Amino acid sequence: MASTPDFVAFVLDQLEEDIGATSKKMFGEYGLFAGGKMFGMVCDDRFFLKPTDGVRARLGPDAPEAPPYPGAKRIPVLEDLDDRAELSALVRIAVAELPEPRRRGKSRGKGG
Repeated sequence: MASTPDFVAFVLDQLEEDIGATSKKMFGEYGLFAGGKMFGMVCDDRFFLKPTDGVRARLGPDAPEAPPYPGAKRIPVLEDLDDRAELSALVRIAVAELPEPRRRGKSRGKGG
């Protein structure tokens, strides 16, 4: 079951504005981005967050995890989406700990 645009919009609306989160449709689901970094995914109308050390520490050892898609590793799935401050704090932690995106070079055309 694919995620609905309404659920993706709800997740983004729950995050504080200064995060500047956006979504991008990817493989029938959605990637969530801030500062050029993919910090999470929405798959089957569930919000998955990248499992950085800080995210895992804040969530604790009993936090629910699940694979976002068949064959994927288990990562944190956030079930309580009502606490905007906590969701935003978790996203800020993930974004701060994720590596900077690689810069892509100029595309070189064929020929010569």
